[in-house]
Amino acid sequence: MAMTVDSIIEDAKKKMKQSIETLRKELATVRTGRANPTILDTVQVEYYGSTMPLNQLAGVSVPEPSCLLIQPFDKGAVKAIETAILKSDLGLNPANDGLVIRLPIPSLTEERRKDLTKVVHRMGEDIKTAIRNVRRDQNENIKKLEKDKKAGLSEDAAKKALDQIQKATDGYIKEVEDTVKHKETEIMKV
Repeated sequence: MAMTVDSIIEDAKKKMKQSIETLRKELATVRTGRANPTILDTVQVEYYGSTMPLNQLAGVSVPEPSCLLIQPFDKGAVKAIETAILKSDLGLNPANDGLVIRLPIPSLTEERRKDLTKVVHRMGEDIKTAIRNVRRDQNENIKKLEKDKKAGLSEDAAKKALDQIQKATDGYIKEVEDTVKHKETEIMKV
C-alpha cells in the first residue's frame, strides 16, 4: 500500500493514542493507598510448573477501601498466590485462612507518596518521548513523500500535513500531562 498524507496522519494519531492507553494501564498498577485490584495485574504466580498472571488463578474483590480479597479458583493455589505476592515488589503482606487471601492495603507514608509521584512523573515523560518519536517518524515519512516526485506532494501540502501532526502531538502531550497530574493528585490525597 502506497503511503498517503492522510494515512501517515492517521497512523500517527493511532500510535499516539496507543501510547496514551499504555500510560493509563501503567498508572493503574501504581498504588494510591486505596484498594484497587489492578495493582495485582503485574503479579505472576508459579503454579504447577508454569507462570501465570494472578487474575487467571483467582478472583479479586474489594470488600472495603483498605483491603483486597483474593479468592483462588483452586484452593490448592492459595500458598502459591501468597508466595507470589510476597515476592512481588508491592510491599504488601497477605494473610490467608486456607480458603481466601486478605490483602490489607496500608496507607502510604508521605515519603512513599512523594516517591510514587516521581515514578508517575517518569512514566509520563517516557510516554511523551514515545509520542515525540512517533511525530519524528511520521514527519520523516511526509518529507520522503514530498521529495518523491511521483507522489506529487506540494511544499504547501507537506507543510500542512506537518502542522496537523504537530497539532496531534500537542494534544496528546497535553492529555499525558493531565493524566499524570490527576494520578499525582490521587496519590497525594490522604
